[in-house]
Amino acid sequence: MDQKNWHQWSGKELLEKFGVTAEQGLTQDEAARRREQYGWNELSEGQRISPWLLFLNQFKDFMMLVLMGATLISGILGEYLDAVTIIAIILLNGILGFIQEFRAERSLRALKELSAPHANTLRDGTVRHIPARELVPGDIVVLESGDRIPADIRWLVTNSLDVEESALTGESHPVGKHAGVLKEAEVPLGDQKNIGFMGTMVTRGTGRGVVIRTGMDTEMGKIADLIQNTDTQETPLQRRLDQLGKILIYIALGLTVLVVLIGILHGQPAGAMFFAGVSLAVAAIPEGLPAIVTIALALGVQRMIKRKAIVRKLPSVETLGCASVICSDKTGTLTQNKMTVTRLWLEGRSLEVTGEGYEPVGQIMESQRPVDLKQDQSLRRLLQVSALCGNAAIYEADGDMRGRKKVKEEPEAKQWKLKGDPTEGALVVLAAKMGLSPGTLGASYRREQEFPFDSKRKMMSVVVTHQGGKMALVKGAPDMLLDKCSYILWEGKVVPFTGTLRSRVQAENEAMARSALRVLGLAYRDVKPHENLSGEESVESQLIFIGLAGMIDPPRREARDAISVCRRAGIKTVMITGDHRLTAEAIAADLGILPRGGASLSGRELAGMSDEELERKVDQIFVYSRVAPEHKLRIVKALQRKGHVVAMTGDGVNDAPAIKAADIGIAMGITGTDVSKEASSLILSDDNFSSIVAAIEEGRNIYENIRKFIRYLLASNVGEILTMFFAMLLGLPLPLLPIQILWVNLVTDGLPAMALGVDQPEKDLMEHKPRGANENIFARRLGWKILSRGLLIGLCTLGAFWLTLRIAPDNPDQLAMAQSVAFATLVVAQLIHVFDCRSSRSIFHRNILQNRFLVLAVLSSVLLLLGVMYIEALQPIFKTVPLGTREWAITLVAAGIPTFLMGAGSVWSGNRRRKFGGPRPMVAAKSTNIRA
Repeated sequence: MDQKNWHQWSGKELLEKFGVTAEQGLTQDEAARRREQYGWNELSEGQRISPWLLFLNQFKDFMMLVLMGATLISGILGEYLDAVTIIAIILLNGILGFIQEFRAERSLRALKELSAPHANTLRDGTVRHIPARELVPGDIVVLESGDRIPADIRWLVTNSLDVEESALTGESHPVGKHAGVLKEAEVPLGDQKNIGFMGTMVTRGTGRGVVIRTGMDTEMGKIADLIQNTDTQETPLQRRLDQLGKILIYIALGLTVLVVLIGILHGQPAGAMFFAGVSLAVAAIPEGLPAIVTIALALGVQRMIKRKAIVRKLPSVETLGCASVICSDKTGTLTQNKMTVTRLWLEGRSLEVTGEGYEPVGQIMESQRPVDLKQDQSLRRLLQVSALCGNAAIYEADGDMRGRKKVKEEPEAKQWKLKGDPTEGALVVLAAKMGLSPGTLGASYRREQEFPFDSKRKMMSVVVTHQGGKMALVKGAPDMLLDKCSYILWEGKVVPFTGTLRSRVQAENEAMARSALRVLGLAYRDVKPHENLSGEESVESQLIFIGLAGMIDPPRREARDAISVCRRAGIKTVMITGDHRLTAEAIAADLGILPRGGASLSGRELAGMSDEELERKVDQIFVYSRVAPEHKLRIVKALQRKGHVVAMTGDGVNDAPAIKAADIGIAMGITGTDVSKEASSLILSDDNFSSIVAAIEEGRNIYENIRKFIRYLLASNVGEILTMFFAMLLGLPLPLLPIQILWVNLVTDGLPAMALGVDQPEKDLMEHKPRGANENIFARRLGWKILSRGLLIGLCTLGAFWLTLRIAPDNPDQLAMAQSVAFATLVVAQLIHVFDCRSSRSIFHRNILQNRFLVLAVLSSVLLLLGVMYIEALQPIFKTVPLGTREWAITLVAAGIPTFLMGAGSVWSGNRRRKFGGPRPMVAAKSTNIRA
């Protein structure tokens, strides 16, 4: 029974529609009948996939099937170590993929936990405590402070009712609810003040309402449906590796078949050529690539944990590196989610308040000078009202800090928290900054009466006694409070509230509201000894207006710097929030998100746009305000259709569908709901936007390291294939035997390639725009580097083989010597080339000793090579003979030519560009090592 306009219905119309009375509720029989019609009031998880089927699905990937074939071939050749290694790689990738998909399904179960387990409902004239899943449309439910709303309800009666809706709407503070009618047809969720939504929490007051939607028809149910029907995006790395694997396998198999056929045509034995071809195929297929990618990502994950980012899905680490847009929620992500008073106005003076959050540290400044509270009685009165007219309290979470003297030396140790309403908490903190708190004032002022905040009158009042008598303290919305004020504190005196003074107050209230501040007015009056205070009307009259307090949820200090770094690195930041447009635009401008000329869009405007129109305008929009969950999903998809790699951050239930749909979803670890965490790829353990920048830097480095070892592995494999291919074309004997090819593959593709996976980033890593989502993995001249180095390695290996054959053609061991030289040349050439792969330019541009893991890996490979050449027990197995000084000279010269020749060419071309002018890299951030 989904109706978009329930907010327009009166209470009488609702009760008639549902055939129920507010006094009796439904009968048990009618409730049972409606349950048959509408189903249970619970969220569906959709069709669940068997864990075994999930696991088996991991092995349907093309690369996995090829690796299984490579395992079979390795077993046939007797290379059992290779076979076992490849099986381990297959199982590791399968297990990781299974864990990721299994976790993704848990997001719906986490969403179900937000449903209330029980509800108080009116059945047959009696309030019954029943399981919430038994509720049906038309049920009358009764709610009070601390209750979770069990279904979508239309309020019939409210009493000072506030509801916390931040997880659903993004509102940073509880929303006052009422039972009145809203006339507008289209009203955003955050403005539907007469509707209560499933999963939200009553924080104050009581209410009674009629259930209008249950189960999957509720707003929470719509989110569950979005999560179910939103496909998780395949990461750019997964797409590239899948594409790369297919290309490499087809090329390797094609060239291997050619080598075998040409060898047979030149008179080589068919059996020997078959085994050589199979060995070459196994060597050419980079079966170690998935393992090295997994290891590089896993090590990156460990580094990111130290930088406050917890990775749930390994490939997402790399995806962050190519993010071109970050869509960020405002409340709690870019802001602190701690309402803070920043400006005061009284007696015609504007005062600035320093300090942020709930920590009572700061000052009240006038003309950049601290105010002396002893000399300012009007300000003292305002702070007294702030401290006493409310029920909030702040407390220090770390009690051990109370006894320490040098608190300033350990600012991180203090954690101040709020108990109560955030708006009242902001006023309590304001007073505490000047040494006035409910505790310190409690000895002098004792509360006698309280008239709670009401959404109709928009005020709260308390009556306190003190040595001089009684006093009424009032705070509320300025437009309502001013009507109750007859006097004003002006220059320390109580004077009549004239029209001129009233206009000045109203003008200041409007100015503060335009600055995105939430404004409260504060007033008081002395109560006569025998005055009858029977109700709020008697208290809230003839008031003395004191001043205005403007508050805001302040931006995180580090978010501004992080956004600046993102902008200079070519990454656009977009704010998506459920808050009001004016507030969103002011925060976005303050943070540097909204540039001059940048567009802002409200949820209502977005709802009126087609997907095509949104796609045309999405690149010019920087702020989205008053948005619904489905709007966030549309924004993410529109950006993706424009070719962007989208990162979506958030902490609420309303963020979960968009988090799941984004290329990388980022949830907040502290304030984030379980639903958003389960839908995400990355969790920020400190809820710090700047940690995203650190993660982006790490992601970029990981991708560059993946490119490095792809460059290394493929250039090495190309060199091996071309060595054999050219030898067959020239009618030469086999330069490499099958066992030697496999050994080269094991020695040079193992430790050195893994060491490249943990290489340090280059200095200009964050000085480039993000790579495109569809960028080929061979882009930026990588394909040329692979082919040119591979060709040179192949030619130099073949040259060393040919030269050794020609030195003493009549020596019966000369072929074995030549094959040993070719074998050593190929290994050494690749070990030299691995240092060249560390730089995007040449081997001369980086310190070769910087990566100590790589140095150790190369030394280990050299020792293994020497063992194969000089240990007599191994020589018959690998068909090697010891090399003399002359052969080593040939080997080292030939092995060094590919890297040093191309490196010298790179240095020369770079000098020419600098001398004659050329393209310069874009200017980026000087430092990207932003730590939490």
